[in-house]
Amino acid sequence: MAEAEDKPKRLSLSTSILIGASLGLLCGLFFGEYCAFLGVFGEAFIKLLQMAILPYIVVSLITGIGSLDYGQARRLASRGGAVLLLLWGLGLGVILLMSLALPTLQSASFFSTTLVDPGQPVDLLDLWIPSNPFSSLANSVVPAVVLFSIALGIALIALEDKATFLQPLSVLSKALVRITQFVVRLTPAGVFAVVASAAGTMSFQELERLQAYFILFIAAAIVLTFWILPVLVSALTPFSYRDLVGVSRDALVTGFATGNLFIVLPVLSEGCKGLLEKYQAKGEQTDQQVDVMVPIAFNFPHLGKLLSLLFVLFGAWFSDTQLAGLEYLTFAVSGLISMFGSVTVSIPYLLDMYQIPSDLFQLFMISGVLNSRFATLLAVMHLSSLTLLTASALGGLLSFRVNRVAGCTLATLVLLGLVIVSTRMYLGQALQGAYRGDELITNMQLLNASPAVVHRQAPPGPVSEAAGRTVLEGIRESGTLRVGYRPDNLPFSYFNAEDELVGFDIDMAHLLAGELNCQLELFPVELESVADRLEKRQVDIVMSGVGITTPRLERMGFSNPYMEVVLALVVRDHRRKEFATLDGIFSREDLRIGVVSYDYFASKVQDQAPGIEVVQVASIRDFFENKGDDLDALLTNAEAASAWTLLYPQFAVVVPQPEVVAQPLAYPLRKHDTEMERFVSHWIDLKKGSLQFQQLYQHWILGQTSQQEEPRWSIIRSVLHWVD
Repeated sequence: MAEAEDKPKRLSLSTSILIGASLGLLCGLFFGEYCAFLGVFGEAFIKLLQMAILPYIVVSLITGIGSLDYGQARRLASRGGAVLLLLWGLGLGVILLMSLALPTLQSASFFSTTLVDPGQPVDLLDLWIPSNPFSSLANSVVPAVVLFSIALGIALIALEDKATFLQPLSVLSKALVRITQFVVRLTPAGVFAVVASAAGTMSFQELERLQAYFILFIAAAIVLTFWILPVLVSALTPFSYRDLVGVSRDALVTGFATGNLFIVLPVLSEGCKGLLEKYQAKGEQTDQQVDVMVPIAFNFPHLGKLLSLLFVLFGAWFSDTQLAGLEYLTFAVSGLISMFGSVTVSIPYLLDMYQIPSDLFQLFMISGVLNSRFATLLAVMHLSSLTLLTASALGGLLSFRVNRVAGCTLATLVLLGLVIVSTRMYLGQALQGAYRGDELITNMQLLNASPAVVHRQAPPGPVSEAAGRTVLEGIRESGTLRVGYRPDNLPFSYFNAEDELVGFDIDMAHLLAGELNCQLELFPVELESVADRLEKRQVDIVMSGVGITTPRLERMGFSNPYMEVVLALVVRDHRRKEFATLDGIFSREDLRIGVVSYDYFASKVQDQAPGIEVVQVASIRDFFENKGDDLDALLTNAEAASAWTLLYPQFAVVVPQPEVVAQPLAYPLRKHDTEMERFVSHWIDLKKGSLQFQQLYQHWILGQTSQQEEPRWSIIRSVLHWVD
């Protein structure tokens, strides 16, 4: 006995997880980006956690439903099923309403291929009907797997010899639970790796926005736990609010402290039986109903689990991905069915389904350290409410009092309104000034900078050249490459915050001059004067995001294309759905669309839709600063438009579907100068296959390196100065 008393107590799993998360946070803040490698271990932990989930879903649903008899199944399905649907409906309603608390923030991003490829539309039949259950399992189509498992469980109810099948499944279920329990023991280490990697690499802007999900989740959990569910039970049964909260108190405290719903099931069952006995509704049959109901309900999604769907709506807001109309209905139904499995499977599945960046799942794992406590709190109240409402329906205690139900409904709507409005106001204030996209684009630097002369005035008059000398020969003899650029053409050529000429094509110009071993001079040119400047040999080449069109081909030569851009429209944020399809645009006759140069594509627009008025604007900047309210949209390319919306985030880029129109970009050259055309074209072919070109594309077009120029703040670098 003395030895047992002296033996130190082991830390509980929940305590270990909190310690792991805390150490991970400290490690990430201390070492900063040096913790990035831990992300691999965090991802490995997540995959291990998901490993046995789908098989367990199949086995547990089949055994849980198949072990019932028809009487139990019929009663539970009719009464318990109706109550469960009611609770699910309330939970989904709260989730959708709470998303209204997310404030409208200025947001924009660099060009992304998701603008061009909206992804495959969701096939609801394949999503929910398992024509091939093995394919559904292999592809983690959770709703179809759940439906197959329920159908097989129901089919087993009527079989007399089902025990011979259910017994090995029960053993398999225990084995799968043991696998999960083993992986769960790794949770402190896994959470440490996930939190350390995220805390060391996430920008403070991202962490700042993550607070919105914490606040929404906790607010929704508290409102559902301590108001909506108890008030619902008290409105439909003789039990009072005090009765329900009192009988659930021990389970609520234990569940919140441990984060474990399973261990409070016996306490919950006994508490419900005690309350039923108080109102003289307890008997042998009632006890049996409670004993069956609680474990069966445990296998169905509870509201604590369902509340995780808030993260998908948060992720859409976080990544500026919009859900609209029927997508919310599809989201609610698909989310509910997917929650029959594990959240670690369903959340990535839903993120992919709605084309929300999948790497946000790391944020979800971090948030679970805190949110899981509130989810368990809500799950306890969900099971208590479900059990008492179902038992009341089976025992004849259920009553619908119109005045009481109407009063509770009105009070609930008022409370939800206050919570949503106050949360939105707080988040709007807390996240004010969080947008820094304009700083990203204006602070970008060249990757291949070399000494160059940048002129602010147009090149002088015609340059006299020796008779018969080609442009390439003139460059070699003079030792100077004269490049024309368009001064305000993001992200191809523009002046940054330090008044330096930068951009994708300026970087390419530095590369070309370096490989020709000559001096680089850069002259501003207007798009309309490009052919004239080249013909007069005022510039040797123009490198500034010029698209190839038929009229331009008649006036100048072009190199081989170095990039294809996608034609797009720039519109006000709130109007992007109006321009989502070409049919929707062409059917309108009241649109005014701006173009920078009234050229080939502008005429094509009017050919397709004569009712649309095409208006020429002086420049893209002129549209944003002066014409954005007068015109409905601006026709340009998605790559340039995305860069501009970083400066003007109240606008959005839309690529109308389904026919995506691409335009090749190339470098204009003097007409009929075949030697220069051949040289530059071969040089482009060499560059396009090089790492240098890929780095430039990622830097200027995708913006993947612009945010990494300055190392993230960390104690080891910014406070102790142990590293540079």
